[in-house]
This record gives sequence, C-alpha cells and structure tokens, in this order.
Amino acid sequence: MSISRFFRKSALGHRSSHLVIVVFHDEGMVFQAYRLLHCHGISPENLAIVGQGYSSPDRVGLINPWQIVIRKAVITAIAAGGVGVLLGLAIALFKGLQQELPLILPAFGLLSGICGGVIGAIFGMVGEGSTASVYRHHLRQGRYLLMMEGSEKLVRWGQEVLSYYSALSPH
Repeated sequence: MSISRFFRKSALGHRSSHLVIVVFHDEGMVFQAYRLLHCHGISPENLAIVGQGYSSPDRVGLINPWQIVIRKAVITAIAAGGVGVLLGLAIALFKGLQQELPLILPAFGLLSGICGGVIGAIFGMVGEGSTASVYRHHLRQGRYLLMMEGSEKLVRWGQEVLSYYSALSPH
C-alpha cells in the first residue's frame, strides 16, 4: 500500500483512491481493528499496519517531512526563477535597457528563485509536511497507524465498521 496519492493530488482534484489513517495506542488494538476490518470484507491488500514490528513509514510512502519541504522549495524556486527571468527580460526590453540585459536577467532570476524557494518551503511545512509530521510523531511515540486505501465506498465502510465498534467499547 502506498499513500503517495494522499500527498499528490491531480490537477483536477479527482482521486481514484482514498485513504484513511487511524492512530492506535498499542499493538493489540491496531491488530484487533485490522482483523475486524478483514472479517467485515476489507481485503488485506487495502490495509497496512505501520509501527514497531510492522511496515515502516518509508515502505508505505509516508515521506519524511523535510523531504517534502525541500522538494516544494526546489520546484517553486525553479519555477519562480524562470518567471523572474522572463519578467526581467520584459522590463528590460520595455524600458530600453538592452545594454544592462546581462545583469538584469540573472538578478531577476536569482531574486525570484530565492523568494519562490522560501514560499515553497513555507507551503511544504504548512501543507503536506505538517500532515506527514503528525503521523511520524505518533510513530515516534510508540503508537501504530492503521492505513486503509481504496475506493471511497470501501474507505467509508471501513470507517463505519471502526466507529461502530469503538462506540461499543468501554474506553
């Protein structure tokens, strides 16, 4: 199972696969929930337990938050740098500064790239990076994640099963 689709949305916002991650405090509880979902018809192919003794976060696609931040910063810096060069070219040609063109283009590209990198890093930290960070924090605390991926109908069914049985438990 991979949750990479959780962190990569298509341009149209439509996902063919949905994901739910449930945090459990101990191994017994997560395994009991896994078996419960399996007994209610959810295939083990759609389930994964992440934690000590089970799948690692990297194996299921739970990317390190700093990797997300760096990737967002680099992509945004490159895009902003390109836009900065084009903007510098347009301004230089419009103002008639053809002699200073070799100085203007790198300056605009560099400044735009730096600004884009900072903005991309912030979006990486606030968005996808913070989500991944929360789940990795739970794992560092010794907790377990039960991940369920599949169609919207399957994921909703799994949530319904888990919520029904958790409502009956004495905790």
